[in-house]
Amino acid sequence: MATKEQTGIKILSDNRQAHHNYFLQDRFEAGLVLTGTEVKAARGGKIQLRDSYGEIHNNEAWLCNAHISEYSHGNLFNHNPVRKRKLLLHRREIDKLLGKTQNKGLTLIATKLYLKNGRVKCELALAVGKKMHDKRDADRKRTQEAEAKAGLMRNKR
Repeated sequence: MATKEQTGIKILSDNRQAHHNYFLQDRFEAGLVLTGTEVKAARGGKIQLRDSYGEIHNNEAWLCNAHISEYSHGNLFNHNPVRKRKLLLHRREIDKLLGKTQNKGLTLIATKLYLKNGRVKCELALAVGKKMHDKRDADRKRTQEAEAKAGLMRNKR
C-alpha cells in the first residue's frame, strides 16, 4: 500500500455512510475556498461530512452542510461552522454535473476531504439513493462473505 509520504495525500475526513446509503458513480476532485481558521481546524481533523452534499447554483459549485468546527485559537475571526463553501471545478466539469443532477436525478455527495500537497481537496461523487431492500441485500452479501471467509480460515487449521 502507498503511504502518505509516497502519495502526498492525508485524509482529513471520510463519509463512510455515503457508501451505505448511495450507489456511487463518477467521482470528481474539487478544491475548496476556505478561510484561515477553517484550514487550521481541518488540519486538526475537526470535520464532519455526514450530511454534506454539493449543489450547482448560478453556474458555481457549492459544498453544503459540511461541518468544520471552529478553530480553538480563532477568537473573533472564527468562521461559521456550517456555511456554504465554494468548490473549485473546471467549467466543463460544472456543466457535466449540472446536466446529470438536473436531467438524470442524481445527487452530488461529498465522500472525502483530504490534504493533497498542502491544499484541502474534496472528493465528490454522483450518487443514486439506495432503497431499504438494496441496503438489506448488501448487508446479507457482506455477512455471507464474512462467514465464507471464516469457514476457509477454520478449514486451514
